[in-house]
Amino acid sequence: MQQKLLAGLLFLVPVAAQAAGLDGAGLSLLWGVPFAAILLSIALFPIVAEAFWHHHFGKIVAFFTAAFLLPFLSWFGMPATLELVAHALLTEYFPFLILLLTLYTLSGGILLTGRLHATPGLNTRILGLGALLAPVMGTTGAAMLLIRPLLRANKGRQHKVHVVVFFIFLVANIGGGLTPLGDPPLFLGFLNGVTFRWTFWHMLAPVLLAVAVLLLVFYCLDRYYFSKEKPQAPHAPDAPLRLSGRLNLLLLMLAIAAVLMSGVWKPHVELTLSGVHLQLQDLVRDGLLLVLTALSLWLTPRSVRAGNEFNWHPIAEVAKLFIGIFITIAPVIAMLRAGEAGPLASLARLVTDPSGQPLDPAYFWVTGLLSSFLDNAPTYLVFFNMASGDAHTMMGSLSSTLQAISMGAVFMGAMTYIGNAPNFMVKSIATHHHVKMPSFFGYLGWSCVFLLPLFVLLSLVFF
Repeated sequence: MQQKLLAGLLFLVPVAAQAAGLDGAGLSLLWGVPFAAILLSIALFPIVAEAFWHHHFGKIVAFFTAAFLLPFLSWFGMPATLELVAHALLTEYFPFLILLLTLYTLSGGILLTGRLHATPGLNTRILGLGALLAPVMGTTGAAMLLIRPLLRANKGRQHKVHVVVFFIFLVANIGGGLTPLGDPPLFLGFLNGVTFRWTFWHMLAPVLLAVAVLLLVFYCLDRYYFSKEKPQAPHAPDAPLRLSGRLNLLLLMLAIAAVLMSGVWKPHVELTLSGVHLQLQDLVRDGLLLVLTALSLWLTPRSVRAGNEFNWHPIAEVAKLFIGIFITIAPVIAMLRAGEAGPLASLARLVTDPSGQPLDPAYFWVTGLLSSFLDNAPTYLVFFNMASGDAHTMMGSLSSTLQAISMGAVFMGAMTYIGNAPNFMVKSIATHHHVKMPSFFGYLGWSCVFLLPLFVLLSLVFF
């Protein structure tokens, strides 16, 4: 597994750039080079030097992280450097890793077994079910629950890459757009005061339209590929699906409750560690998530995890990759937050008219395109604050702008493997099941063909 989980699931946290107090207006674009180098390494090394990347990706990320930290230390001094690293680790990296670990462990303890043989109708129903589950379980939970049964059902087919690609589109991204639980950017909005009710009602029509169009396109495409399949020997009849590890469904609901608690319960109690202010509700949430993870590991039969081919490689790899991502992204986010006063002022001017009023189509496209290549959760937060930052204003007079930001961040996370955390996880599992998945740019080609026309349609309909 060469690449994993390079974005998304940044729940519950402010970006490091804001927390560490970086002044984006005074930064040079050169501070963003190490972050760009990490992203380019993730995109290019598996294509041009796959074996080298597989064995040395941790060292490569560490090199570019050091290439950022050493000049930063020399320029800004030890206190500022320690503050930036502490904020990146304590408010982003560890909460991110704990949440991802919990969702991955719990979903890996739920096993769907049975004997199904893929047809266009069955594949479309599974993708539709995943889109329904994503707002409740989150895109990671829904993707991890259904990807293996989908791959087993399609095991005998020669043409199945498109099945996984559309699974990433629908289940790992767009389906999660209905609720703050479904996708990280929406949860950041929830933590900043955007209500559950607003998110559901304003995202309902865009999500339904996008899901309906993609399911229809997928069904037609799958019928075409199904007609080209070579005749196979008769197979055993289908057997009903059986669900094992039901306890993890309860634990998953408790995990969701813990996440929601941290957004609702505000005791105004904090612990200061290395200059970082840690809120009590966040510490309680992370503690509960770790307890639920331990309970899942203790109570789930080993046969269930064995049936899911469960292993720790994705978590180990993301632990190495995300240290570099969270540290080096800080100046990029600071420059974006500086708006027209910063070196990325051209982006700020793209989303406003001459009178300073927001341009909703521009917010949709700029937020979305940046979310395709940066982490979509902090990108959402940047443009949320650029537009106003006040939840009541955003849900009121700027409601359409908030809708544009929400749609761009959630939907266009499907454009690349690094747009949302489950994307790489699904790719890795599919590769493990001997599905020859497209490269970074190959996947981008699929998304440009099938998603960009859809996004043009959504832009015309809603903005």
